[in-house]
Amino acid sequence: MGQAAAAGAVLGLPQIVPSRVLGAAGRPGANDRIVIGHIGVGGMGGGHLDYTVARMKRGDVQVVAVCDCDSRRLAGALEKAGPQAKAYRDYRELLARSDMDAVVIATPDHWHAVQTVHAAESGKHVYVEKPACCTIEEGKAMVEAGKRNRVAIQVGSQGRSQKEAYQAHLYIANGMIGQVRKVTCWHYASDVDRNPVPDREPPAELDWDMWLGPMRWRPYNPRYCHGTFRWVMESGGGQIRDRGAHVMSNALHFMNADQTGPVTVEARGTLPKKGLWDTAIDMEVVYEFKNPDWTMVWAQPGKMTPYFDEAKKKMLGIRDGYGAVYQGDKDSLIVWVGDGQVFTEMKAVDFRKPAGGVDVYRSPSFDHHEDWFQGIRTGKKTVMNIEGGVATANLTVLGNLSLVLGRKLQWDPVKQEIVGDEQARRMMSRPQRHPYSL
Repeated sequence: MGQAAAAGAVLGLPQIVPSRVLGAAGRPGANDRIVIGHIGVGGMGGGHLDYTVARMKRGDVQVVAVCDCDSRRLAGALEKAGPQAKAYRDYRELLARSDMDAVVIATPDHWHAVQTVHAAESGKHVYVEKPACCTIEEGKAMVEAGKRNRVAIQVGSQGRSQKEAYQAHLYIANGMIGQVRKVTCWHYASDVDRNPVPDREPPAELDWDMWLGPMRWRPYNPRYCHGTFRWVMESGGGQIRDRGAHVMSNALHFMNADQTGPVTVEARGTLPKKGLWDTAIDMEVVYEFKNPDWTMVWAQPGKMTPYFDEAKKKMLGIRDGYGAVYQGDKDSLIVWVGDGQVFTEMKAVDFRKPAGGVDVYRSPSFDHHEDWFQGIRTGKKTVMNIEGGVATANLTVLGNLSLVLGRKLQWDPVKQEIVGDEQARRMMSRPQRHPYSL
């Protein structure tokens, strides 16, 4: 049984094969059109749909399907996508189509792993929003599905593809700040659910069971969704998993650490005492890496001020926001923001690689989607491939686990397992509801 047929049997869907696997090369050629479906079309999902719809004018991309469990969002997306597109409430029906090469997944975090694995098993390339996963087990399943099915997976930490991130990476790789020993990431604190509201019936346009998906069933509450899912540990994980998936993604990239990981993780901070939101209000997480030895710190809240004084920040027109400082034994470099845009200091922006210097990966046209399309067409690894996306997500998962458990965790970066702590090891995975499971 082929990959797509096997996936169809697992999901209870018709056994069909995507059109791309029927060609001699097994993937679209350089001049072929990439046929795409969108799963999750609100928020960032709407932005991704805008991109691909605009891209259709070039003739190398075609959007044929949109999917969402919110009928209002789905109707708006269908109108935007055009008459050639079909709407779906259930992503499994979309994945059963034989005429699609790829999907863009921009559902809430708790859906990312399951839908990515199912998409890969149906033979489709995947662009999945960050963070890649919610548990260690999910991340392993995503990496394995990508390898086994030989699909290009791009995780939506788009900072890696942007021009100033490339310049910062080039500057660091060429030794301009010396050996980096510490990376301090900063972010502002999280909000608190100060006015809890009672559970209620879900709005008529929302399929609440489908929205919950792999999570345990619970009554609907407006504090859970849409965007507020980020402040619930089970579905979002807080600032560290939202913006940390950008800031720490760049840190791993610049430090060439996607294939490594910390050996210890220790967090401290404050968790809410009321309301449904249960992610950290403030927290500090220290990650210790070995061979080479360096430290990463997630500071929430943290400020740029220790590195840029207020006068310099005003002159440059920047604010604390979120970012990271890379501290080398010769100098330091600040890289801030990391999602919609990446900024760095002018010494890095103006830097040019010297003769015989080190070059670093550069996404085509500094475009994260274009980098994914290149991966689909050529088989080349994407800049934020699933291994890098999972490595970044693991940092955020481990930080939250350490905070909740109140102790330092020992991590085996090769096996990707917590060691010496049976309770923490059990928390590397969690039950998932049938049929929305890995």
